[in-house]
Formats: sequence, structure tokens, C-alpha cells
Amino acid sequence: MKTIALYVHIPFCVKKCAYCDFNSYTEIEYMPLYLDSLKREISFYSGLERSVTSIYIGGGTPTILSEKDLASVIETIYRAFNISPSAEFTVEANPETISKGKLTVLKDAGVNRLSLGLQTFKDELLKKLGRIHSSRSFLEKFFMAREEGFANINVDLIFGLPEQKVDDFKDSLKKLLDLEPEHISCYSLTVEEGTRFYELQQKGLLNLPSEDEERMMYHLAREILGEGGYLHYEISNFAKPGRECRHNLVYWTCGEYLGLGAGAHSFMNGIRFNNVYGIKDYIERINSKGVAVEEREKLSKEEQQAEFMILGLRLIKGVSKAEFYKRFGKELDLVYCKELKRLKEKELIVDDGEYVRLTVKGLDLANEAFMEFLP
Repeated sequence: MKTIALYVHIPFCVKKCAYCDFNSYTEIEYMPLYLDSLKREISFYSGLERSVTSIYIGGGTPTILSEKDLASVIETIYRAFNISPSAEFTVEANPETISKGKLTVLKDAGVNRLSLGLQTFKDELLKKLGRIHSSRSFLEKFFMAREEGFANINVDLIFGLPEQKVDDFKDSLKKLLDLEPEHISCYSLTVEEGTRFYELQQKGLLNLPSEDEERMMYHLAREILGEGGYLHYEISNFAKPGRECRHNLVYWTCGEYLGLGAGAHSFMNGIRFNNVYGIKDYIERINSKGVAVEEREKLSKEEQQAEFMILGLRLIKGVSKAEFYKRFGKELDLVYCKELKRLKEKELIVDDGEYVRLTVKGLDLANEAFMEFLP
């Protein structure tokens, strides 16, 4: 049986963070109607003859749901799909919306991986970000999750924050190392249009670190986490050996996935499709059609090859030439001869005969490397 990864979107948040451009909303009055629609959409796909190897409930803030609603959504997923016994099951959580009761519900429902949004240990920076938790509440909930038996926890960190010093980030890294989470996602802040940070930047009121400082933070993460026993396996992700995020690896290796909920994206049988974004639009579309798909796009072989290269180069081990040939029936070196030559001349990639991967310089200039493969 073919396999697939499953993503389920919970778009509600207590408060919208200043940097967030995700499809998330604070209008929690729509939650009951949304959850009814979501469960209908989940049930719509119940005949899918695929084995689900990973489940990821993201947001928004999935743990904003009550214990009863969390249990109900997960129960609907299990009823609808053929879940592999060894499936990785992740739920994103905001420390301030976690309770012992919710953790127990998640653990009992088969969730075996928790993803906690910390972002920084510095409380002043958390306030600037618009986060509703403190470093103290994060620690409290982290240990609570451990006590509930969660043995696979990811923690999110962001660097390049307004007013953030290199030492601030270094301090967060070292404090996080002491906790020994199994996985650390370490992202550079990007200021996106439509966010509070974007408005401040346009007014000249966003004091970001210099580019040199931001790169110094990234290299510090690679150095400190590497020394701490973490494998740097993707541009922004570090894991204890064997604890790489299996769900995200499906995306980076161009595997197939089904996304459910408002704005969720899917890729199946060479077709990319996505649901409507707005909560009210999503509810109306589900009520009238049973599905909420807004756009479908059949990817050409050239587009699929380009995606395979761009996403694969995000991985530190790089793109497998053998896998490229297996998928497309063509030699990678012949398809992208000119592009590879240019990138080698710029010292952005290295080719060991089996894999093409980014150099350290290439990791810093990844977008420049990716641009070479755009069709």
C-alpha cells in the first residue's frame, strides 16, 4: 500500500504574534463550526487507500482546543484513515495553552511527538514577539510533558529578532541544551508583509540585528548544537540521532501528503492542491461541497524536478543522484549541467558523485542556490 503524510490545521490562536503570517485567527467564536467542518472533511477522505506514516496537527495553536475537542478530532482521524502502527504523531503546542489534562488526552490518543514554541528564553524579547508565554511557563510545561511520558519533544527557536544580541541567542541555545529536547528547529526571523513587524519595519521602527550578527547566530547554532550531540540534518533543523522529523522529511523529499483544514496544502499523484484560507469560506465550502479545495495544479515533470532539487538541497546530506534518476528516469548531471557548474564556481555546492549538497557558504546563500533551479 502506498504511503502518505497527513497534516491537520487548527487555525485559532489566543493572540496573533507580531511576526506571524501563518493562516491563523483569533476569532475563536467560530471554533465549534470549524471543528464540525474539519471532522466532515476528514471523513470525506476516509476511503483513501493509503497508509498514513505521519500525522501533524499544526496551526495556529492546536492546544487552544479543549480536552474534549482534541480527543474528538483525533478520534475522527483514526476512524477515517489507515494509520501505520509506527506512525509519528506530532501536535504543536503553545506553553500557555497546555494543561496536564490536555497532555494526558494527547498521550492516551497516540500522540508521540510534541512541538513546543519557545522562540527565546529572554522574556523581553518574548513580549516584543507578542508571545503569550514566559520562559518560566515554557519550562514548567516542558517538564510537565516529560512527566506525562513525552519522550520526543521539539522546541522552536527564532534568531535575528528585534533588539536581540548574539549573546542573547547564545544564552537561549545553552539553556535549551540543558533540557535535552530530542529535536530543535532554529529559524531566522523573516519579516513578512501583513504582519505587525512589517508595519513597524515600514515605519523604520524595527531594530533588527545586522546581517553579520544574524549569520553569526546561525553559525553559533550549528557549532553549539553540534557539540551538544545534535545532528544538523536540514537548514533550520537539528535532531538527536534517529529523532529527525519524519513528517517534514516527507515534504523535503517530495513525498505525498494530504492537508486538511483551512488553507492546508496537499500533493498527491503529481497534483498540488490547497483549501480555501478563510475560516468562514472554509466552513461554507465544506457545508456545500464536502471538500474545501480552491486550487489544483498538475505539476509538469520540469516543475517536479525543480522542486526535488530545491527541497532536497535544504537537507544537509543533499540531493541523491540515484533517487533523482529513479524518479525521473534522467541523470541529474545532464538535466542540470549548467546550473551545477555555475553553483560549483560560486562555491555554493559540492558534488561527491552520489549527492549534491550545499557548502557552508551555500547554507548562508541558500536562496541564491535555489533560484538556479526555478523553471
